[in-house]
Amino acid sequence: MLWLLLIVLIVAVGAFYVRMNAQAERDFDNPDAGSAMVEFGRAFPDEAIRALHSTIDRKAIFLRLHDGKAGFIQSHGTHYVCHVIHPGKVRVNSSESGRGLIVHFPDFAYLDNDFEFRTAAEAAEVSLWLLGSFNPKSEFTDETAAQAAQASD
Repeated sequence: MLWLLLIVLIVAVGAFYVRMNAQAERDFDNPDAGSAMVEFGRAFPDEAIRALHSTIDRKAIFLRLHDGKAGFIQSHGTHYVCHVIHPGKVRVNSSESGRGLIVHFPDFAYLDNDFEFRTAAEAAEVSLWLLGSFNPKSEFTDETAAQAAQASD
């Protein structure tokens, strides 16, 4: 009876070890956007994040920052590379799939890569962030602005 209990205990410990090891490998290959944002905040505490898009493989995250700049986070295992990108400081081309961007960072050539997103709309939005052309939609339409101008007269 004691041997049976010992065998069950060894099997349970082995199963727990295998499960935790598999989860650690999954976490290593699939970084968390939340922890990446925390790391970006540590690297650049004065930069407010307005929006983000992650690549399909979740190894890179592009951020829209509060003042027209863009941010970039790339996962290297459990470490992150974080950069602030000033408008127009990168070259961007669309990929053949239409859902990706080929980005060249002149100041950080080792980051050059082809980044694939879930949709073509995400890729287009990120390209606007990187090129400094993003203009978020206003809450007010032209008609609302005209009415406000007339009311102030």
